[in-house]
Amino acid sequence: MDPVVERRPPNWARVGRRLLAWVLIGVPTVLVVTFVTSTEVRYLARAGMEEARILLKRRAIDQMIRNPKTAPALRQRLELVLAARAYAADSLGLLVGDTYTTYADVGRDTLLLVLSASRRDRLREYTWHYPIVGTVPYKGFFDFAQARAAAAELDREGFDTYLRTAGAFSTLGYFSDPLLSTVMERDTMELVATVIHELAHNTLYLKSQTAFNESFASFVGYRGAQAFFRSRGDSVDAKRAAARWRDERTLDVLYAELARRLDSTYAAAPVGAALERARNAIFGWARAQLTGPVGQSLETYDWRWYAKAPLNNAVVIAQRLYRMNLNQFEEVYVHSRADLRETIRAIQVRVFTEPGQDPYQALYSRAGPAE
Repeated sequence: MDPVVERRPPNWARVGRRLLAWVLIGVPTVLVVTFVTSTEVRYLARAGMEEARILLKRRAIDQMIRNPKTAPALRQRLELVLAARAYAADSLGLLVGDTYTTYADVGRDTLLLVLSASRRDRLREYTWHYPIVGTVPYKGFFDFAQARAAAAELDREGFDTYLRTAGAFSTLGYFSDPLLSTVMERDTMELVATVIHELAHNTLYLKSQTAFNESFASFVGYRGAQAFFRSRGDSVDAKRAAARWRDERTLDVLYAELARRLDSTYAAAPVGAALERARNAIFGWARAQLTGPVGQSLETYDWRWYAKAPLNNAVVIAQRLYRMNLNQFEEVYVHSRADLRETIRAIQVRVFTEPGQDPYQALYSRAGPAE
């Protein structure tokens, strides 16, 4: 029988020193290596830094309005934003929290470049996954060079890509989002619609349902702007908001038909030259519509922009994110007797009563307004 050997008790001081060395040296080393080798980690770090920089620049809007040094034009815009924010909370029932109680000058006219991508032979979006928001078919970049590099990489891999500018974004109420200088040059109707659009995200946001979320916010933004200006006796901007909403629904119908034609063509699995001929024919039809009867019927958009705008699968996906099944929201609005506050509540009840279901199908789950 082997002799019994009594084990010495562990040297807790030595163990503690080794753990401390790991924390102070090992963990930072792992983080540095990960940061250097991972594009996604660098992207998230940059986004976090930019968000922190924006939050540090915040200034209270009410104090700016009272400050005699604030330029009169800026003061008027800030007063309009606070009025729209109050209307969104009191008359529309949106969750405003502390959103847009502060202002931040970002020091440039474009906040983000947003990248969308799609397969060339199928109308299938390229997606990215993030905490909280889930899977989304676009990626926003504060670093414009990084955005162009990411687009170029996807181009080399054979994807259609589309880079567009963005002047605002929402953290869905997780932070007290400031009003950004990048939206202040918009006309008064668009400024108010943007404010209400972003506040709508605070109120209703479904994980991994980007098209529904953005289309719902577009509906609330423009219908909300119309109601806001009407309540102030501003018939000009109220009519412009109503006209913009009609234009959005017109474009929704056109892009839906374009998507249908593309899906039908791609179902035949053309390749090579046949694929390019088919794409050129369909996009040629779409451009003729946008520069012809459909484009020239628009009341608030300049059809001439569409003559030089890019057009590919990624563009179609990006355009439809904000314009998908808009008439379904309008139908709930009509059934709610054109009461926007009741419409928003009815939509919330329907999508939350049918969890896990396609939110557009949930819009039909009850007839008329919520009781």
